[in-house]
Amino acid sequence: MRSNSSRGRTSHTPHRTIRHRRTATVALAGVAALIAAAVQTGVASAAPAKPQAGKANPAHMALKLTPSQRAELIRDADAAKAATARSIGLGSKEKLVVRDVVKDANGTLHTRYERTYAGLPVLGGDLVVDSSKAGVTMDVIKATDARLKVTHLTPAVSKTAAEKQGVRSAKALGGTKSAADSVRKVIWAANGKPVLAYETVIGGLQDDGTPNQLHVITDAATGKKLHEYQGIQTGIGNTQYSGQVSLTTAHSGSTYTLTDNTRGGHKTYNLNHGSSGTGSLFSQSSDTWGNGSTSNAATAGADAAYGAQETWDFYKNTFNRSGIRDDGVGAYSRVHYGNSYVNAFWDDSCFCMTYGDGSGNADPLTSLDVAGHEMSHGVTSNTAGLNYSGESGGLNEATSDIMGTGVEFYAHNASDPGDYLIGEKININGDGTPLRYMDKPSKDGNSADSWYSGVGNLNVHYSSGVANHFFYLLSEGSGAKVINGVSYNSPTSDGLPVTGIGRDKALQIWYRALTTKWTSTTNYAGARSGTLAAAGELYGTSSAAYKAVQDAWAAVNVGSRSGGGGGGGTSYENDNPVSIPDDGPAVTSSITVSGRSGNAPSNLKVGVDITHTWRGDLVIDLIGPSGTAYRLKNFSSSDSADNVNETYTVNASAEPANGTWKLRVQDQAAWDTGTLNDWKLTFP
Repeated sequence: MRSNSSRGRTSHTPHRTIRHRRTATVALAGVAALIAAAVQTGVASAAPAKPQAGKANPAHMALKLTPSQRAELIRDADAAKAATARSIGLGSKEKLVVRDVVKDANGTLHTRYERTYAGLPVLGGDLVVDSSKAGVTMDVIKATDARLKVTHLTPAVSKTAAEKQGVRSAKALGGTKSAADSVRKVIWAANGKPVLAYETVIGGLQDDGTPNQLHVITDAATGKKLHEYQGIQTGIGNTQYSGQVSLTTAHSGSTYTLTDNTRGGHKTYNLNHGSSGTGSLFSQSSDTWGNGSTSNAATAGADAAYGAQETWDFYKNTFNRSGIRDDGVGAYSRVHYGNSYVNAFWDDSCFCMTYGDGSGNADPLTSLDVAGHEMSHGVTSNTAGLNYSGESGGLNEATSDIMGTGVEFYAHNASDPGDYLIGEKININGDGTPLRYMDKPSKDGNSADSWYSGVGNLNVHYSSGVANHFFYLLSEGSGAKVINGVSYNSPTSDGLPVTGIGRDKALQIWYRALTTKWTSTTNYAGARSGTLAAAGELYGTSSAAYKAVQDAWAAVNVGSRSGGGGGGGTSYENDNPVSIPDDGPAVTSSITVSGRSGNAPSNLKVGVDITHTWRGDLVIDLIGPSGTAYRLKNFSSSDSADNVNETYTVNASAEPANGTWKLRVQDQAAWDTGTLNDWKLTFP
């Protein structure tokens, strides 16, 4: 895996926001309004079922569709895609391509689309349309809010020049191929203003032997490299075996094979240290596979087959999902890849899972959590399609860690009990420590415990710490505890406690957000919005689960607490959105404080929630009742990250507490816009 370390002005990762569009029926302003409006206006055919305490609202649970039912919904969406495009305000050159449909028990449809512009694929143009049982559009969730209008569709840069740039980028990462596998014209809309571009894909091998599938995006007008990402998604390794397990195999005559026809026809192959093709299907005269050690090649095959089996069952029984693509078709697994290859990876192009044998071919990386982690990359690819760079890449990796952890707990295997440690049984570091810790990610020396402005610049395995930590806190809560014999002690960024809601609920919330709320460009602010929407639909906006999602995100420095800051303080809030004009005049939002005595404190907390596609453009000031300005954030041309989700501490002791306080925000550079969503003052 490679991180995108170059984050210049043209290659920052975009934000994902949830926009609630006005329909002929009602304007929707949030998940609470979404649920209430559906009841009050008759958008739904009946009032949604009231969730029982501690249980998900059955009206908002996804139905299990048969392949024919799913195909019919996709056909219906495809037939109506032109009308849908017009109804949500797309331009005449834009067309929708149906990708997937999720149907809730109350009839709500979540239809995922790709987009084209003038016949060209739009990268970063994906979106989800939520529609009621009556066919009324309720919500549109876009990967980008930028208007698609590309004036020039004739490249100034040749296809050959773009290919050469892509090949150079691949060689810088250890690639050896002298030509690209493919070059195509696209519209690049994932960052800032949409432009005509080339997408070049280079295959071959990376410097460590991992297959290469480098995607390089080149501006077709200037030749500038806009973005690159690695299509092969590799993950953790784990050399621990799962002990004696039951495997579903196939039998014909006197021959058994590692073929699981009860799980979509999953097959397990032996590459015998090759690095291409499928190798040979594991087959033998006995139905006992391996001997628990590397002396028998079938041992790794048995572990891989078991991992695929448990991952399939986890998704089936936890989310009613039938396979990675939810179409009942099994992937396949390959073991004994390469020589001394210390990794494992999922590859969409072959729809397969591949495992190396570890250093000296002594420890095949075929454990249960490896299977759960890597195959979950396939689920992400077939749902939200989270980009594998920036904050979206961190969410992508965290999703695999979260679901891999879910698989490990689900399997209830005595040889590998469920835990919140990633790769705890492998010894890559030589000291027996895990690769990652979900309760306190920074314990690995690299991962982030909480969000900060540069977290998207980290390798995706380390930026994933923010989401991993959130999920642990949401599941188990903060503080010291022992789970399955493992000791944890999870801190919070604001020093306030979090009460967990249990792993089962946390998984349901994460999965629903992944499959119905997120797009390719979702970042941590968008992940918070999506998980809150999911929690509201499943458990209600006044539920403990909904409040816990708020608190767990606040505990990793994304957004504010459910109680407006907590800690016994008093908060005053203005959540009326204010648009921030591009390179324009400052805008202000006011909060009036009354009923307090004396002056403001020396540690006044100012919470700011702004969505913006280039945070460095913004200058933010707090204006006290006396008119004095307190600078919260300066302009920075190098800060290309998205959004401001910060709590600032201001010494406001010279100000009277009562009076009108203002937040002043100004965008001081061209190209990017945003919205002040919410801000609050907290008096400790």
